[in-house]
Amino acid sequence: MPYFQTPETVATIAEGLNQQSVDRLKKLLPHLPTKEKPTRKAEIIELIERYLQGRELKALWEKLDSLQQAAVAEAVHSPNTRFDAARFQAKYGELPDWGTSDRYGISQTPSRLVLFFCGSIMPEELKQRLKAFVPPPVEAKLSTSEEIPQTIEQRWREFDYEARKVYYRVEEVPLDRRLREQTASQELLAMLRLIDAGKVSVSEQTRLPSAATLKAITDILVGGDYYTDISQKPNPPQYTEIGSIAAFGWSMLLQAGGLAELSGKKLRLTKAGQKALSDPTEKTLKHLWQKWLKTKLLDEFRRINEIKGQTGKGQRSMTAVVGRREAIYKALHDLRVDRWVTVDEFFRYMQAGSNNFEVTRDPWSLYICEAGYGSLGYQGFHEWSMLQGRYVLCLLFEYAATLGIVDVAYISPVGAREDYRNNWGVDDLEFLSRYDGLMYIRLTPLGAYCLDLSATYTPKPIEICPVLRVLPNREIAAIGEPLSAADILALDMYAEKVSDAVWRLEMAKLLKVAAEGRSIEELAEFLQARSSEPLPQTIEQFLADVRSRSGSLKTIGTGRIIECADAGIATLIAHDSRTKKYCFLASESRLIVPLESETKFRNALQKLGYSLPNL
Repeated sequence: MPYFQTPETVATIAEGLNQQSVDRLKKLLPHLPTKEKPTRKAEIIELIERYLQGRELKALWEKLDSLQQAAVAEAVHSPNTRFDAARFQAKYGELPDWGTSDRYGISQTPSRLVLFFCGSIMPEELKQRLKAFVPPPVEAKLSTSEEIPQTIEQRWREFDYEARKVYYRVEEVPLDRRLREQTASQELLAMLRLIDAGKVSVSEQTRLPSAATLKAITDILVGGDYYTDISQKPNPPQYTEIGSIAAFGWSMLLQAGGLAELSGKKLRLTKAGQKALSDPTEKTLKHLWQKWLKTKLLDEFRRINEIKGQTGKGQRSMTAVVGRREAIYKALHDLRVDRWVTVDEFFRYMQAGSNNFEVTRDPWSLYICEAGYGSLGYQGFHEWSMLQGRYVLCLLFEYAATLGIVDVAYISPVGAREDYRNNWGVDDLEFLSRYDGLMYIRLTPLGAYCLDLSATYTPKPIEICPVLRVLPNREIAAIGEPLSAADILALDMYAEKVSDAVWRLEMAKLLKVAAEGRSIEELAEFLQARSSEPLPQTIEQFLADVRSRSGSLKTIGTGRIIECADAGIATLIAHDSRTKKYCFLASESRLIVPLESETKFRNALQKLGYSLPNL
């Protein structure tokens, strides 16, 4: 596209032409079907304006090639009249022909397309005329696949010191997959139990989890965190620590969702968190996603540690997180359930459609390594993938995947992306963010439910995992594979530990657990899912007895106990028509008045001829 300084809007064709030089206007004349060669600026403008305002306008448009016509259509049918080069290239794969230009972008020989624009702006008058016959542009399409490869080609950038040049080595790298739909439900319950056990500590100021907490959470995750086992692989690479992803995400999601709150330096379950232990997990996961979309607890871009300048003055230039999340949320709506899409394709689709967004209004405030030379404000030193793309990666990998909304396929972030390599001072950076290795995502049925694409959700059957044996004498023994940290937490919550591998169900502990709001039904389902055999009849009867005993009594309110001088006065007050509906006898000379009825009781008592002193 030719370089040309233009205002934000241009009202008329004449206004747009007047802003251009005579030399530039003369170069447009060969694209008009005329032999006239005016030399004065006013005459040239009058001639061009005549064709753009007359019946010849459609003929001029029809002589454009298909890509040039698409450029006109995008401007004509957009909310504004500016040609968006980045969006156009993302949608069509290349830019239209604007003619030839020099190395500074100054147009030398403009193409016919330049007739329709003043720089990058289409005059509003011309836009209205073109609407009569220019059809709407095609919609952006998202390319998906049913299957993904087992490996992915990774290019390693290396430097040949003898030849003094950069070359690339290609290597086949295996793709790791995490199918998150079912494991998210298991991890949610494990996280709630971990918090209930008082093992989750966060900062009082930032609400960020401590290193010990991240380790404790990682231990209960199904398969650990995404890069937990990288050191256990053959010939483990000696790279910078990648850090936690899912463990960090869970700690923030439960706080933002109102299921956990700070108590001292530890998190504790709120009433909603206690209720979530027995609620359907899919409803809780959907609730957490909806709450995260609106939370201001954390700007996910702060997790891109290598991009500095996000605090202080730079913070004022950062855009609102709610708007960014909304754009990604809308783009996720266009995914198909159980179809994989590459992250780069998802990036392209967001740019090409109406779901684009900005991370900052001032890229000069952000930098890598050093605020001066490393500033991202230098032209060409921050691609879309470096700012918007890294934000998308974080939201998808750390939050959407953690909640089971998407499945993910990934490699190590080391060397996974090269888009930041032209920046100053990045030679020692092995990756720009810990999320760089995310390659594919796939919308799950649970994700469709969380995104309101599906009104209902049917969870997949819980996988039977025979790691426990429940004995008739109420003992629970670990068998086979070692118990996961999440299973041990559940057993410790409901049963007394007898030895390293044996627990025992006790009536007193279960009644206490039930009084705290936990579900005995949840215990039964847990034991059935983990047991190698059906639960013994004695255990079924024992759990039924606990349910019955824990549900036999309930609190219906609080009241004030009143001592009367004698039984006669108590009987009179308890049966008088003015006072009996606000109290009842507790003993011969004592009355109980519900707190919500105390004022009415005092008024009625005065009409009866008595008064009750204030406390």
